[in-house]
Amino acid sequence: MTKDKHEAKLAPNDFTLEAPNFAALTPLSFLQRAERVFADLTAVIYGTYSCTWRHFGHRCRQLARALHGAGLNPGETVSIIADNIPAAIEACFGIPMVGGVINAINTRLDAEAVAYILDHADTKVFLVDQRYTAIAAEAISISQREIVMIEIVETCGETSPSSSARTYEDFLSGDDCEGAFHLPPIDERGPIALNYTSGTTGKPKGVILHHRGAYLNAIGNALSWQMPHYPVYLWSLPLFHCNGWCFPWTIALQGGTHVCVRGVDPAAFLDLVDIHEVTHLCGAPIVVRMLVEAAISSSKKRTRIISVMTAGAAPPAAVLQQAEEAGFDITHTYGLTEVYGPCTVCAWRPEWDDLPLEKKAELKARQGIGYPVVGAVVVMDPETMRPVPSDGETMGEVMFRGNIVMSEYLNDLEATKKAFSGGYFHSGDLAVVHADGYIEIRDRSKDIIISGGENISSIEVEGVLNSHPAVVAAAVVAAPHEKWGETPQAFIEVIDGKQINSDEIITFCRARLAHFKCPTRVTFMQLPKTSTGKIQKFELRKIAGAVAG
Repeated sequence: MTKDKHEAKLAPNDFTLEAPNFAALTPLSFLQRAERVFADLTAVIYGTYSCTWRHFGHRCRQLARALHGAGLNPGETVSIIADNIPAAIEACFGIPMVGGVINAINTRLDAEAVAYILDHADTKVFLVDQRYTAIAAEAISISQREIVMIEIVETCGETSPSSSARTYEDFLSGDDCEGAFHLPPIDERGPIALNYTSGTTGKPKGVILHHRGAYLNAIGNALSWQMPHYPVYLWSLPLFHCNGWCFPWTIALQGGTHVCVRGVDPAAFLDLVDIHEVTHLCGAPIVVRMLVEAAISSSKKRTRIISVMTAGAAPPAAVLQQAEEAGFDITHTYGLTEVYGPCTVCAWRPEWDDLPLEKKAELKARQGIGYPVVGAVVVMDPETMRPVPSDGETMGEVMFRGNIVMSEYLNDLEATKKAFSGGYFHSGDLAVVHADGYIEIRDRSKDIIISGGENISSIEVEGVLNSHPAVVAAAVVAAPHEKWGETPQAFIEVIDGKQINSDEIITFCRARLAHFKCPTRVTFMQLPKTSTGKIQKFELRKIAGAVAG
């Protein structure tokens, strides 16, 4: 591609060419503002490395220019496989700045799965954390695509490229980056990211997200979490998961600091919390529980409150109490890849502060209300497309519409039409609506257990199991049953050092649930989880079917 050399340098605001009464909504504008307003404040910390917002913005523009020099055209995909390191944060800005589409790949996928994504996404450039060079090279070999691979090497002076690929630092400062160019104008409905679903029931689907939605949901994070200026945010949530729930852009909006870290090590997380005075972090429920347990076992006492956002199953009452005692203030949210990550929140009400702990936990388990930026989040009967009554009992499907809904599934018109039928995005999650308007997820539509004609919510049963003092995590799936068709089977991960048996678990459930809802089988095992901490129920269904057979 011929480089445009009209200007001597690339200015921070060159990516927009707008009319005086209109500006495209893009989270890139948050970086533009951060460079100007928060220029000398710390943007990124990683080990001994740190940089200001001024320098961070410069590096993002270097990446944009390098991608332009490598021949990337607007709308083309740049894939990245990396831990939560500074380059991964830079990619969230540098790639879309030049019109590219961010495709952050799960670091736990095998080479064949990565190759499928590279092919389906039509990847042009592949940024690869040196920890994943071998699997990336194998994936490219399987794909047989012509892909420019750039290796991100730690810049501590003691490492070197592990392959013949060009290094990220050389890429940013190479000949392709000489001179300057006009960054393309941004179409707010144009793609900013391509994220792939977990693919548990077939090939993963590519979810296309746009600039407008990313901009709005980043703002929604700050508003719904009541995040002040200058937060110090620990990257305990994988960046490849829904673009880190849009928080790369939220932190720029608020002039905060990204504290980067590799892997999931609760003790290391707590050390970073203390060293850098972390104020906010996100994570799956299992990560929250690990943090709380590490905090309890630590001799350090914290005087500051750390805000924690989690999505998925809300922590049981015992964990919630321990979290509060350890200095963690937990906010429960809900969302999906197709709606930019979390976009509903269990907004806490002052009148709930003095309620008993068990009642607090019950209320916190709700998925709550939509972010202010959500057009509509409703619970409807998917057959009639009518809202269910607000009685806390009648189940319907959670549906969304508005600016925070994906554009489409890439190259899958049939799946897109099905997901958008009736003018709403169908989540596949079943929920009830309480009298106060707060929604509460009761199950995935595919996870409802129908026993003897009665519907059983696996989430309800899991909530009881997770309240047991010996249980780390629990999952419930349907197991074939000769008499009832199917009954609940519980899979339980036990706290180290605790002893529990099946009869005790079943008795515990029978004291708290209608008997037909209680597990008829209990299996104790290490639960299979995704890299984001979600329990892989499809694996458990295989076991339940095998046991029943």
